[in-house]
Amino acid sequence: MRDLLVTLLVFGSLPAAFRNPFYGLLVFSWLAYMRPQDLCWGFARTMRFSYIVGIVMVVGFLANERSRPFFRKDFRTFTMIALMILVGLSMVFGFRQDAFVWQRYLEFDKIVLIALITTGLTDSRRRLEILTWTIALSLGFFGFKDGIMGVLRGGAPILQGPGGMMEDNNDFALALTMGIPLLFYLGAFQERKWLRLGLYSAVVFTVITILLTHSRGGFLAATAVLVTIAWRSRHRWKALALGAMVVPLFFLLAPRHVLERIASIERYEQDSSAMGRLQAWRAALRMVLIHPVLGVGMRSFQEAWEESPQVWGEAGPPPQGGRVAHNSYLQIWSESGTPAFLCFLALIASSFLALRRIRSRALQGRAPPWTADFARMFEASFVGFVVGATFLNRAHFDLFYQMVGMVTVLEYLALKKAASLEEAGEDSRPAERGEPGREGLPSWPSPPVPGGGFLSS
Repeated sequence: MRDLLVTLLVFGSLPAAFRNPFYGLLVFSWLAYMRPQDLCWGFARTMRFSYIVGIVMVVGFLANERSRPFFRKDFRTFTMIALMILVGLSMVFGFRQDAFVWQRYLEFDKIVLIALITTGLTDSRRRLEILTWTIALSLGFFGFKDGIMGVLRGGAPILQGPGGMMEDNNDFALALTMGIPLLFYLGAFQERKWLRLGLYSAVVFTVITILLTHSRGGFLAATAVLVTIAWRSRHRWKALALGAMVVPLFFLLAPRHVLERIASIERYEQDSSAMGRLQAWRAALRMVLIHPVLGVGMRSFQEAWEESPQVWGEAGPPPQGGRVAHNSYLQIWSESGTPAFLCFLALIASSFLALRRIRSRALQGRAPPWTADFARMFEASFVGFVVGATFLNRAHFDLFYQMVGMVTVLEYLALKKAASLEEAGEDSRPAERGEPGREGLPSWPSPPVPGGGFLSS
């Protein structure tokens, strides 16, 4: 029954996705981050729904959206294109060029193309809000559901995610971590008390889910996100004081297996998994020295390690089984070379700088107040990715690239609105207070109601 329901929902959305590609983008994002197909047990579980929706969306764009650019031309979008080309070159000249690697590269191409078309289709505040709601609620679904189930089951560990980019427990924790700021900031600007409490509850249960995944990288990333949210709060010291009060409760109530997993961070010398990561990092650095320009090839880390004694070092050949860099920065550096690594760093740095500029312009009254709120939200999400990526092999993470695209959208909207304010001689500073909080700030919308007309905005 679930298979039929999900299939009908997806195929029923195709005509609307063709007529209005932004609707297709929302459906695609829902499929990517909520993974409804992985909640099925039959034929729908293996259906490539996202490819079908993506193709219909692009064809619909070419047929019906000629007045819109396919993507916004700025530093980040061109850097993503350059990175896609460099990763492809690394694969062509790498250690491995089989069907599996080609499929992974096509997946990465799809990720970049979705990030690019996000910048073209999302050209209004309303559309950016709706896309944010879609991603937040999709990730919040699993955070809320699995958190409640974890509590009811006495803190049973969650060692596998729903599927797709979140199948691995560590990847699942990273995605949920990046979703925490979306849920928090959406809740902070809700006038409806029940909705605000619901979103805040989703944050709490999402944190519980992250802890139950046993992902130490997820724990560190989630901690960094929560500290960033508290630091950006108007009541900064109160928020940090509340956090200090919650920490003892956490150690009193958390399951023993969670506490032991976190404690193993300090005792990394005694942990085979942590030592394996250090060994992989050393191997990755040797690959960079041996193949500095194009790397060893996308998804060729294992082969390069096995076939090159120069990479072994004093530790000898790698253990049997799949071996990866266990670090997103070293992953893309060793697999795709120094130019690709610099592009990856440039995407991160330019996103943080753009968000800082947007906040500054809003505080100076040269951009609308709501852009500063979005900037804080995205900033906290990027902090989660930057920290989590240090311990995970996720240089090709879907959510990261789409958020980079959303930062480009936010900067475009901030500059566009600022230009209109300057022409009209207006100043937005009186409404801006610079920090999250409901007083004196415009409310964000509630979740969209079908037929509300937002898709045409």
